[in-house]
Amino acid sequence: MSAVLSDRSDRAAGRRAGSARRPLLGRFAHGYVAPAALLVAGLLYAPFLWTAYLSLTRYDGLESPEWVGLRNFARLLGDPALLTSVRNTLIWVAGTMLLPVGVGLLVAVLSYDIRGGAWFRLPFMLPYALSGAGLAVVWSPILSHDGIANRLLGVDTAFLQVAPHNTLAMLLVWTWQQVGVNTLLFVVGLQSIPKEPVEAARIDGASGWRLFRHVIWPLMAPLTAVVVGLALVASLKTFDIVWVMTQGGPGRNSETLAVTMYRDTFVASEYGYGSAVAVLLTVVTGLASYLYLRRQVR
Repeated sequence: MSAVLSDRSDRAAGRRAGSARRPLLGRFAHGYVAPAALLVAGLLYAPFLWTAYLSLTRYDGLESPEWVGLRNFARLLGDPALLTSVRNTLIWVAGTMLLPVGVGLLVAVLSYDIRGGAWFRLPFMLPYALSGAGLAVVWSPILSHDGIANRLLGVDTAFLQVAPHNTLAMLLVWTWQQVGVNTLLFVVGLQSIPKEPVEAARIDGASGWRLFRHVIWPLMAPLTAVVVGLALVASLKTFDIVWVMTQGGPGRNSETLAVTMYRDTFVASEYGYGSAVAVLLTVVTGLASYLYLRRQVR
């Protein structure tokens, strides 16, 4: 009986000691999180809610918003310019998965385990220092009708004037910039792979493509999910390179959803309709990210 009472008293003393060591954490845990939560709410959620409200109005930026309900979204369904921007956005998504991510993985694998691999990767890293607008300024004269590209290739191609060639040309420029950062991320993933499984596979006779396909690639799956997720979001909101190189033209045949949103809002001064496009872009980006992350978790 005395042993049981002693054990109970020891546990009670332990609980009192634990609560004495963490009094503030238990009492004010929500208080520590509240400033960060309020900051996030103020910077992210409040502007989105305001945009969602404007998408249900007719607003030119000067007069008071006029409530129109879902008319802006109904207009979206019949807008041919929106269909074109959706097509171009899908091209950007597919191209980003194949080119910047695929080429980045290839460069990382080929340069990882060789002497001087870091110097081999350096030329791919340098373009990432440029902004999207700077990138467009550099490449616009190169891809123009009388630019260097036509002279070197000996062709007479309007790279930026004909759809979908203009979107594909800008996608190649985007690849030139983005390969470097994807290569760096994949190299980090290769460095984090345990050596034991790779060495065991080599002892069993695996090498080359078989070693990469069945051992290295599965071990890199977590980092690959991160790289693809970042590339997916970046491609969905492509704006600066398209706006500087073509401004969505000629006409509106190279617009992406982000460019359509900008043009309708700030060029045409249709803030309500532009906000509807912004809400659509947010929903598409959030849904695509959710579906991708859910599949990766499974």
